[in-house]
Amino acid sequence: MTQPEVLLSVENVSLTFGRVQALAHVSCEVRQGEIVAIIGPNGAGKTSLLNCISNFYRPTSGRIRFAGRDLARVPASRIAPLGIARTFQNIALYTGLSTLDNLMAARHIHMKSGFLGCLLYWGFGHREDLAHRLVVEEIIDFLEMQHIRKAVVGALPHGLRKRVELGRALALEPRLLLLDEPMTGMNQEEKEDMARFILDTYERRDVTILLIEHDMGLVMDIADRVIVLDFGKKIAEGTPEEIKQNPDVIKAYLGQEHGTL
Repeated sequence: MTQPEVLLSVENVSLTFGRVQALAHVSCEVRQGEIVAIIGPNGAGKTSLLNCISNFYRPTSGRIRFAGRDLARVPASRIAPLGIARTFQNIALYTGLSTLDNLMAARHIHMKSGFLGCLLYWGFGHREDLAHRLVVEEIIDFLEMQHIRKAVVGALPHGLRKRVELGRALALEPRLLLLDEPMTGMNQEEKEDMARFILDTYERRDVTILLIEHDMGLVMDIADRVIVLDFGKKIAEGTPEEIKQNPDVIKAYLGQEHGTL
């Protein structure tokens, strides 16, 4: 069987901040149609790697390619139009706006009306606004957020704000979705809902997913492959079953060389 194309390629990436090395010669690939999880203890470099992929950080050395394109040559402002969207460990929403408005804000990369077109609202600008609103309403239905579509995001509970952030990322229509600890701070019911939405996004919207997550049960249930970082270095990569049995991973998490995760 022919393997799916490599969508994301991280080649020997290092990242330093002064004397602190956040990443050390990390290499990995994400293929089209995969869910890949990045795990590791706190401070392992997981978010730093996502920040390099999204061009929030520039690697000190190495190369990152997306769909064959060198991301070092792409301005940070062009990463989302290229097909990469992300959520954040610390929620980054427009807290004074409604759920609907937060999702509509993400549609700006797909809007073609210029200043004049917006002034002449009842022409092309109006039709375009309606088309984008239909996309956003579909995402609101998809993530079961009808009851909060007009609610101010800053007044929502943490779990629902996490869901809004996922919706805003989906509104960008990404090929690759980067999820930075999408379950953090959630109760068990909220985690189950988020896991379902992540799987539905993967299966029904044909989105490749790279996620950071500390919930090992979730990772082992939904990931096709798992990448393990420790002190900025990749110490293991494989299927969930292989990772559970890997002595280096067990040592990094448990401080011992026997047992399983």
